Amino acid sequence: MRPIILVMALACCLVLIGAGTSYARDQWPTPPAADEPTPQVSGPLRGGTADHSKFDVLQGPFASGPEVTVACLSCHTEAGTHFMKNVHWTWSYVNEETGQQLGKRHLINNFCTNARGNEGMCAQCHAGYGWKDEQFDFTDETNIDCLVCHESTGTYYKVPNSSGGEACAVMFEGKQPIDLALVAQSVTVPQRANCGACHFFGGGGDNVKHGDLSSALTAPPRSLDVHMGVDGLNFACTACHITNRHVWAGSRYQVIAKDTEGPGKPGQRRDVTSCESCHGLSPHPVDSLANFKLNDHVQSIACQTCHIPELARGGVATVTEWDWRTAGRTRDGEGYHEAGYIQGNGDHRYTYKSIKGDFRFDENIPPEYGWFDGQMRYTTIDTRFDPAAESIEINGFSGSRDDPRARIWPFKRMRTWQPFDQVNGTLVYTHLWGETEAAYWGNYDMAAAIEKGMADFGLDYSGEFGFIETISWWPITHMVVPKEQALGCGDCHTPHDSRLATVAGVYIPGRDRNRWIDLIGILLIAGTLGGILIHGLVRFFSPTHGSNGGHHG
Repeated sequence: MRPIILVMALACCLVLIGAGTSYARDQWPTPPAADEPTPQVSGPLRGGTADHSKFDVLQGPFASGPEVTVACLSCHTEAGTHFMKNVHWTWSYVNEETGQQLGKRHLINNFCTNARGNEGMCAQCHAGYGWKDEQFDFTDETNIDCLVCHESTGTYYKVPNSSGGEACAVMFEGKQPIDLALVAQSVTVPQRANCGACHFFGGGGDNVKHGDLSSALTAPPRSLDVHMGVDGLNFACTACHITNRHVWAGSRYQVIAKDTEGPGKPGQRRDVTSCESCHGLSPHPVDSLANFKLNDHVQSIACQTCHIPELARGGVATVTEWDWRTAGRTRDGEGYHEAGYIQGNGDHRYTYKSIKGDFRFDENIPPEYGWFDGQMRYTTIDTRFDPAAESIEINGFSGSRDDPRARIWPFKRMRTWQPFDQVNGTLVYTHLWGETEAAYWGNYDMAAAIEKGMADFGLDYSGEFGFIETISWWPITHMVVPKEQALGCGDCHTPHDSRLATVAGVYIPGRDRNRWIDLIGILLIAGTLGGILIHGLVRFFSPTHGSNGGHHG
């Protein structure tokens, strides 16, 4: 056994002695399970002050969604002005540190490749009505879709803003017509199902993109997510992603990887979504040596690293690989699907689609880990790279042990083979959706789809495309387990199969070996045992207390 392991064994003994029975208690920060489900908690405000079913203006009938919005704005007069400032509306964000133009409206991704030029389909998840091309009016507040975030019947749905090819015509067959008056009268604060309608299904399907956001969180047990569990706290998304005038806290473009401020003033929430904004900078109650040491870990390790041991849990798998190289195959001239994966909840998932290529799914996946300072690095449509590169990061992350802003974070890694300009060394916009002959989802002509996608926005294109492997990284922040399911010391502090085996720049006892540190460990053990032995011998051979015959008094 390595000397450093002996040090750890002794330390663990001391920790367990000091911990007593603290591990058996159900106490903060992991709340106990509830006997009865509670209403979803949506931010710091509880309950409502109006029954919208009683409002005359919402009785209808309504011929369209924008008519409902006009009715909403007749009372909520400033909501439109506020809402048009958030990224759910603009789909645009400029990174202050890098100056990069980001947002779904502009970025390339390694799922369906790009929303720009495909808004007729992709903007189903835009919180507005009618965005199908560059002519959409972002200043018209009647285009805002209030219902997608606020209706509570579960009968509301979004349809594409423009027609697609025959390959996609069947997607909404059989859907019941929406009773707009009914859903308008049902409005309430956003629930998980409202947010999940887009965030659970981003990237083309349930849990395809993030890995920690799936339909399993619509009504999860506490064991799947300790905050959202219906038998626990039953948080809605807005309990953490708090809002200020319809601007939400939390952003994939600006992550706080290491919160050094904590909850702020007593009774006051800050506009961030970090764990520390609720749990403080010392989240574990200091009632044992074990918890004291866990609090010490917070300086270098994100809470998510220990408390989200696996992603794609709850029976819903996530896509780990996507291969556009195989797209376009047909049978008798028609596109087809193949369902080759059965996920934990019993549902079949497509592992091949003619319009998208091959997919690989997985679930209950240990995350990848790395130092993260909150800064994501994006390969945009303007970024040039070596055309001979085997792979590129379509969105990478930065951080190191020496960066005071960085901590070790968990990530989902996604690999995709997607088209690029093999002469200019750039990614490309691909025209997927539409009724034109160049739309890939209908004609399966990648060359024509890229040529139109680039020409529509005046972008330089050599006319020669190939496929390149792209890698994306997604910080994992959801599916937080109760403390009894969190990682233990042995998951990282071990010479074999350490969770942090690939994390560089830090010495991890048990994982690493250093002859000098091992020597110090031996000396510490010898010194400790020697001290105990000497102290015992002194006590054994010393005269008993008070044996000198004297009396106190």
